[in-house]
Amino acid sequence: MKKTLLLLALLATCYISFGQTKADTSEHLAFKGVPIDGTLEEYVLKMKQNGFRHLSTNDGTAVLQGDFAGYKECYVGVSTLSKKNLVHKIGVLFPKKETWSKLSDNYFSLKEMLSEKYGEPSDVVEMFDGDSSLQQSDDFIKMQKVKFDDCKYRSTWQTEKGKIELSIEHGSTSNCFVTLAYLDKINGTAIKKQALNDL
Repeated sequence: MKKTLLLLALLATCYISFGQTKADTSEHLAFKGVPIDGTLEEYVLKMKQNGFRHLSTNDGTAVLQGDFAGYKECYVGVSTLSKKNLVHKIGVLFPKKETWSKLSDNYFSLKEMLSEKYGEPSDVVEMFDGDSSLQQSDDFIKMQKVKFDDCKYRSTWQTEKGKIELSIEHGSTSNCFVTLAYLDKINGTAIKKQALNDL
């Protein structure tokens, strides 16, 4: 009995470690440990297995919702080019925030985690348009700048497998949120080639 339990534990350990190295050895950028590759249907199925709910699919983009990186109820967009059903981009919209302190806290917390995983960003822009004294301004004024396109907060990580971009965005004058985009290099190049053939 002890030998059987030991054998099962050993097999489980091998299976888990194989599953972990598979994503690491892929040539594609990964999102939630899943390489950004395959058809839209295949990728949506993998995301559903990761706990996301599929909300809709339209024009080569699937929208899902679920928890990501410690944040509840994020929206995730999985994108393809309609003529070439190949996943190449994942976008995450984090929950909207009402104050600059909460919005910037999300941004800087995610930036710190991404830097821990991928190293320092290759490009960073963190500024408000106009008056340079805004760094000292109150929360309300900073949120107004976000709502009216006068806030540029973006960090980019350029990796061998693709690009990751973190930014502060707004959907209207009432919805302000942090976004995170993963762009796979291999499939992005294939989709660009398809687009060039159309020209």
